[in-house]
Amino acid sequence: MLGCSGSWPGPGRACSGYLVRTATTTIVLDMGSGTLANLQRHVAPADLPDIDAVVLSHAHPDHWTDVSGLAVGLRYYLGAAGVPLYAGAGTVSAARHLMGELTPPFDVFTVHDADIVTVGDVRLTFAATDHNVPTLAVRLDGPDATLAYSADTGPGWSLTALGADIDVALCEATFTDANANHGSAHLTARQAGAMARDAGVGELVITHLAPWYRSGSGCSRGV
Repeated sequence: MLGCSGSWPGPGRACSGYLVRTATTTIVLDMGSGTLANLQRHVAPADLPDIDAVVLSHAHPDHWTDVSGLAVGLRYYLGAAGVPLYAGAGTVSAARHLMGELTPPFDVFTVHDADIVTVGDVRLTFAATDHNVPTLAVRLDGPDATLAYSADTGPGWSLTALGADIDVALCEATFTDANANHGSAHLTARQAGAMARDAGVGELVITHLAPWYRSGSGCSRGV
């Protein structure tokens, strides 16, 4: 868990970002502000070129802007090129608008709803969610377990879109019941829990917690 604050970083907390590893594969899911610093607690700076893939869910800045710092480090300090980056067309466009050309530090692959990509020993399956910009959730099937990441979504989408037998789901829960569905496509913890139950998820971790609520001080998990 590199960061789980929603919309902007809370005190001492980074925005959305998750490090997924198997014995042979390293994948970074989203890189919101603050996540690059936390990533280097687990991946030494000199080893950043060995990341097998960076996956970005959508174009909202709290999910990708630390990619700019990673690009600087890879290109100008580590002399690296060709780190695979997977994202939707809107996210790629936003990154290029801010950063200019994304190559050589990245090899950019545009992904869409229902696309399947294999990275090392992990299979990634993408699904479009219910959000106010095009957003891709992702299912990661590894050798020993399956992880699902909702990215940002409203209640018009469900984890069931990512299939059965999900061991762990990272699911956003931005709002309290009092602020549910107030015009921004996000979930409450209650909605995330119901969604995980309906999908038969083994364990739910709620993320993207709004820093203006007391619950935004950390991320929460449960069955």
